[in-house]
This record gives sequence, C-alpha cells and structure tokens, in this order.
Amino acid sequence: MFENLSHLALQQYWFVIVSLLGALLVFLMFVQGGQTFIFSIGKTKTQRTIIVNTLGRKWEFTFTTLVTFGGAFFASFPLFYATSFGGAYWVWMLILFAFVIQAVSYEYRSKASNFLGQKTFDVFLFTNGLVGTVLIGTAVATFFSGSQFSLNEMNSVTWETNTRGLEAALNPFNLSLGLTVFFLSRVLGLLYFMNTIEHDEIIERTKKQLFINAVPFVVFFLVFVIWLMLRDGYAVDPETGIVSLEPFKYWHNLTEMPLVFVMLLTGVLGVLGGIAWSLLKTTSNGIWFSGVGTVLVVLSFFFLAGFNNTAFYPSSYDLQSSLTIQNSSSSKFTLVTMSYVSLAVPFILAYIAYAWRSINNKKIDETEVTAGEDTHIY
Repeated sequence: MFENLSHLALQQYWFVIVSLLGALLVFLMFVQGGQTFIFSIGKTKTQRTIIVNTLGRKWEFTFTTLVTFGGAFFASFPLFYATSFGGAYWVWMLILFAFVIQAVSYEYRSKASNFLGQKTFDVFLFTNGLVGTVLIGTAVATFFSGSQFSLNEMNSVTWETNTRGLEAALNPFNLSLGLTVFFLSRVLGLLYFMNTIEHDEIIERTKKQLFINAVPFVVFFLVFVIWLMLRDGYAVDPETGIVSLEPFKYWHNLTEMPLVFVMLLTGVLGVLGGIAWSLLKTTSNGIWFSGVGTVLVVLSFFFLAGFNNTAFYPSSYDLQSSLTIQNSSSSKFTLVTMSYVSLAVPFILAYIAYAWRSINNKKIDETEVTAGEDTHIY
C-alpha cells in the first residue's frame, strides 16, 4: 500500500503526522499552564495538593507526547533534528531540563523522604510551566522567522551565534508566539480545573483568573498572526529547490490553501468559544471546545510553515541551507516502513481516550487528597 506512494507523498504524510503530534502537545500543555497557578489559586497546602493532583493525572500524557513528537520528527526528518538539536542545543537543553524537573517533582513531592519540602517541588512545577511553554513557543516560531545556521556539502551544521538557539527568545516575533503559548496553556489549565475539580474556593478563583489570562492570550495571538501575515516568508522554487524571500508568503499560503484557512478560522472560534462559554455559562466543558480549537490552530500553523513550497526550517543566515519537506526527510524505504507502524496510531489514541475518561470519571475534591495512605497522592 504505502510502497506505491511517491516519496513526496510519503514526506507530506509524515509531515502531517508530526504536525498533529505537535498540535496535541500544545493542547496537553494545559498541564504546564495549570502548574503556574499552584500559588495564586492554591492558597492552602490542601488546595495546592488538589491542583497538583488533578494535573498529576495527566502530566505523563504531555511528557509522552513530547517524546513521541521528537522521536517522530527525528525518524522522518532527521536533517531537521540534526540541524536544530545539533546547533540550537542550549534552548533544547533548557526545555529538556524544564521537563526533567517536572517529572522529578511529581515523583517526590509527597514522599516521606522529601528533604527539600513540597514548596521546593511546587516551585519546580511553576518553573516548568513558565520556561517550558515560552521556550517551546519561541522555538516553533523559528519555523517562520528562521535561524542563523548553515549546512555544508556533507550536511554538517554550523551555528552562527554563540548563544546556540537562545537568541530565538530575544526575537520579538518569536517571543510573541512564546507568550501566546504561555497564556494559552494557562487558559487551558484553568478550563481543565473547571472540568475536574470540585472545590468552591478554587473554582471561584479559577473563573477570575480565566478572564485575566484570556485577554493577554488574545492580544499576543493577534500580534503574532498579523505579524506573520505581513512578514516575508521563505519560498521554495518547486523546479530548482532554490529558496528566496517572498513578501506576504504566509498570507499567500493561507489564501492558496483554503482548507487550512477554514481550519484556522474554525480553531480560533473553538478556542474563543470555549473561553466565552465558560465565562458566561459557567460550564465545565469549555476545555473540549478550546482543546479541539487549539489542535486545529496549531495544525494550521504547521501546514503554513511546511506546505505550498515553503521551507519549514529556514536559515536566515544562508537561504540555501533552509530545510524543506523534500530535502530533510528520510529515505523512501524508511518512510514506508514507518508508515505501516503509523497504522497503530488510531488504536493508541482510542486507548488514551479510554484511559483519560477512566481517570477523570470523578472530580477531585478535598476528601480525595486527605484520604490517607491507601490513596496515591502527588
């Protein structure tokens, strides 16, 4: 079946899969966003434990998706993985560190032998929520703004700055997406609290924080989208493979791919609808409207970055070193083999949905986190 597809079709197929994993990762970062409210919403030790435990039910989903996303990108587009991780390694090391301290925190926060104290691990969780979201957002923004690298004939990368990727966080355009992801994750975290926590004081503070965080999210999102539509993009000549700057490239991509336009618009309406519905109707299901909307919006951005003859990892230093779907992918044999493995993805997603529903069949409350030794507490 897959062996009958062209190499380009397989490359596009895997870019769609990687994009979907990236979109799911951004949605699942509601865990990171929720962690930034440990101190502002959790005013007592018990309330902080409720917040940590409702997020603790899901943190492994985010971590696993991050690893899967990275693994799929490495296997299908190894030159991107080698270029980005081999050149911009400081930013990726910081992201990795942020997720490592998250895993350690959930494991040891409530252990009897925790000599650092719960507050220390709560600070670690807050740090993961802040650093992880902003840096991932700024890293993804380089798909549009470009990075300062060059490749030689052997595809060996030379990074042209000593900051090794950290310069991306100082770029206002990149930072606009980083802050968008940060506030989006906080909004999704608040919607998740409303869906999973049974505690009047926490829910009251959650509703107040939802509006406070929705406003900067909308502002930074609009700044990023408008800036993206107006900036030059990295166009690829389909005949020669030569990369050049094209004014309004991403606006052209959006108008020339109407399905992506519809997907982006639907996603934006879903995110805003979930927020508005939760504010006006006090519903606990806003997370699902905004969650689906998030996936659609992020998926649209990935498609704008990689399809329609566009370099998805451009070099602002040497245009011809820019990476495209065609010049950075694995061989056809590798992609065919991986594609057969990908047929298991729907079954994995079905299991995740089942596990999610089973874990969340009852809202968490104060009784659960004070039940004693028989109950697992983070």
